[in-house]
Amino acid sequence: MAQPHHRTRSPLSAAIATVLLLISVVGAFWVPFYNRPTPKLGDFPFFYWYQLIWMPVTMVLCYLAFLLIRRPPEPAGAAAAPAGGPDATLSPDGGETK
Repeated sequence: MAQPHHRTRSPLSAAIATVLLLISVVGAFWVPFYNRPTPKLGDFPFFYWYQLIWMPVTMVLCYLAFLLIRRPPEPAGAAAAPAGGPDATLSPDGGETK
């Protein structure tokens, strides 16, 4: 019985996804960078609006990392064909018949 061919992701895309996720973690948790009151945006000190801006930025970075590491979908014809070939069917006891 032939094994289905699974597509794998490249190590480069996994490394890029890791860097994207690290950017979001470091940007949000590196407190000495944003622990200051100025510049203000309206009445909000830098500390607050910096954190609010990182929410959508982190969401976009996580989505890009997801796109990089997900497996591509199998071609439509490959998933529909039985393992024994395009004209093979399974008998009620689980064996293949032609």
